Amino acid sequence: MKRIDVHAHLFPSEYLKQLKALGGSAGPVFISELGGGDSPEEIEARLKTMDRAGVDKEILSVSYAVPATTDESKALAAAQCVNDAYAELVRRYPDRFAAFATMPLPFVDAAVGEIGRALDKLGMAGIATTTEIAGKPLADPAFADFFAELDRREAVLFIHPSGSSVHSAAIADFTWSIGAPFEDMLCLLQLVKADIPRRYPHIKIISAHLGGCAPFLAERLAHHDVLPASWAPQRPALTREEARWFYYDTVNGHPPALRCACETFGADRLLMGTDIPFNRGDGHQLMVEHIANSGLSAADVSAIYGGNALRIFGNRLLALSGA
Repeated sequence: MKRIDVHAHLFPSEYLKQLKALGGSAGPVFISELGGGDSPEEIEARLKTMDRAGVDKEILSVSYAVPATTDESKALAAAQCVNDAYAELVRRYPDRFAAFATMPLPFVDAAVGEIGRALDKLGMAGIATTTEIAGKPLADPAFADFFAELDRREAVLFIHPSGSSVHSAAIADFTWSIGAPFEDMLCLLQLVKADIPRRYPHIKIISAHLGGCAPFLAERLAHHDVLPASWAPQRPALTREEARWFYYDTVNGHPPALRCACETFGADRLLMGTDIPFNRGDGHQLMVEHIANSGLSAADVSAIYGGNALRIFGNRLLALSGA
C-alpha cells in the first residue's frame, strides 16, 4: 500500500529570500523557523519523518507563500526559482518527492507559459495556486485562460487557502483554524457558481482540508428552498454531484470528519495529506494514522492513502507506481 502525501510544503531558502525582497505578507521569516526548508539537515529530518509515518512520497507545494507582487517579471522570476528548486530536489529523490508548480499569478500569460515549462520541461506533477489571487477569487473571469490551459492539458490543480480569513476581521484571529477551511469551502462554491466543472471538465481540482466545511454542510448547500420564490432564479450552492466532481485532501485529523467526507464525496475523491511542516512530530503522525483508524474499509483506506493519487496523477508519479 503506497502512501502519497498530496498536501506537503517545502520552502527553498533562495525562494524565501525572493519573497522577503518582494515585501509581501507571506511571512518568510516565520516560515523559515518551521524546519521545512531545503538544507541538507532539513531534508534528512524530513525523510526520517516520512519514514516514521510510512509516507512513500510527498507532492510539494508552497502553501499560501505565493509570489504576490504587482511586478510581472519579479513574480515570474520567483515562481521559476521555486519550481527549479523543486525540480532539482525531485531529480535527487525521485522516489520520495514530486511537486506542484507555483504560478506567477495574477499574470495569466506568464502563468500559462510557466504551466508549459513546469509540466513539459520540469516534469511537475501538477499546478498549485491559492483560493484567491491579488484580492480576486480564483473563479474570477480574469483567470479564464489559466483554467483553459489546465483543461487542455488535463492537469491536476491543487488549491490552497490564501490566508485572507475570508476578509473578516473577526476571523483573522483564527486564520488557520477556521479561516482556512472557510476559504476552502467558499472557493468551491465560487468555482461551481462560475461553472468551472462544466466549462473545464478535464481539470482535476484538489481542495484542501476536506473542502473545509463542505461535507458537514452538504445537505444545506444542496438546497436553497428557504428563499422566497420571488427571488428567482435560484440554484443550489453545491449539489452532491458537483461536490463529487472535485477531489479533497484529508488534512483534518478527526476520524468522524473523514468518515463524513467519505460518505459525502466518496472514498475515490479523497487523497492523503499531512500539511507538513505546519503539522510536524506527533501532529504529522496523526494526519497519517487517523485514516487507518477511522473505521473505513481496507479498500477505502488503501485508495485514500495512495491508490487515488496514482490514478489521477498517472505517469507523473511513475517512479513511485513502478517501485
